[in-house]
Amino acid sequence: MAVNDTIADMLTRLRNANLARHQTTQVPSTKLTRSIAQVLKDEGFISDFENVGEGVKTQLRIALKYKGKNRSPIISKLERVSRPGLRVYKNRKELPRVLGGIGIAIISTSHGIMTDREARRQGIGGEVLCYVW
Repeated sequence: MAVNDTIADMLTRLRNANLARHQTTQVPSTKLTRSIAQVLKDEGFISDFENVGEGVKTQLRIALKYKGKNRSPIISKLERVSRPGLRVYKNRKELPRVLGGIGIAIISTSHGIMTDREARRQGIGGEVLCYVW
């Protein structure tokens, strides 16, 4: 089935897998979903990801992280900000701070996909894709 909003689809699959305490989940592999997965891995929200399959049916298998004996998820909330019907752009001075810096905002900039901290450090703005904490 064709998905119009691949980012919202990815976030929903991660949210559902976290609630069900799955070890891994699969999302359709695109350049954008790979970049978002790389940011999540660098920030410590997921443990790893890899491409599986070949050709057009390539999937991205994402390994989720949990903490403690009761296996509570590292990711407590994923929130989509910019969407196809309403794009949200922020300049470098208006970049959001998620929960006072505890969470991250994933930003699509002219220099690639990065966190709000990295975009602020480089002095660039862009489209606010989602919040993760």
